[in-house]
Amino acid sequence: MGKIIALFNQSGGVGKTSLTQNLGYHLTQKKRKVLLVDLDPQSSLTIFMGLDPDELEVTIQDSIIEGKPITPYPETLNGMRIVPADIHLAAAEMQLISAIAREQKLKNALTPIKDDYDYILIDCPPTLGILSILGLTAATHLLVPIQCQYKSLKGTELLLSTVAQIKAELNPQLQIAGFIPTMVDTRTAQESRTLQALEENLTQLAPVFPPIPRAIAFADASEEHLPLALYDKKHSALKILNKIAGKIDAIK
Repeated sequence: MGKIIALFNQSGGVGKTSLTQNLGYHLTQKKRKVLLVDLDPQSSLTIFMGLDPDELEVTIQDSIIEGKPITPYPETLNGMRIVPADIHLAAAEMQLISAIAREQKLKNALTPIKDDYDYILIDCPPTLGILSILGLTAATHLLVPIQCQYKSLKGTELLLSTVAQIKAELNPQLQIAGFIPTMVDTRTAQESRTLQALEENLTQLAPVFPPIPRAIAFADASEEHLPLALYDKKHSALKILNKIAGKIDAIK
């Protein structure tokens, strides 16, 4: 059975969408079938994959609001399939408020296809709203990208509280697969101290993966609609991404 991994942090700007794209690509290089699900109304993952949200005929909204079968974009993009999103997903949050069994909408939509893929990676929005709850309820595992800043460390307490509530009331099988420090600059004393604090405080809950360095190449690659490995095949961060993908692939 395939793993459904939600990438989530209620704080924005942690490199979550880029991480989703790049981990997905590295998993395909391990001969895994990967489906990406864009659950963010900003549609950043959809755009990073080279699609124009304004020109899409079918998006994730069709499944979670109208109950239609999940329909990935027909073409494979850099080895991956994607269920895209557009701005109408923002309105879907309002529609879901009064929906019966709303928290189960994405899980129910993914159930018929989850065994068609080794990995389904869900790019959740950077909020604690209903769309993120849908993502966490559908997931078998959670990956938490986190910046090495003090406010991010403090914000993790709220995130973990939310995850505990989801596990207790909606998804008892949800496991925290790990925390991924992102956009790290270990040349600064503050980020080095925060990285050490992350490792000391979070390792007891789940693995803290190797830190991904801050690099403008990630933004440049996204602008070209490419994972970093296809944009700069010699970039130093690729070994780290491949190592993280290997550790994720080893999770039972």
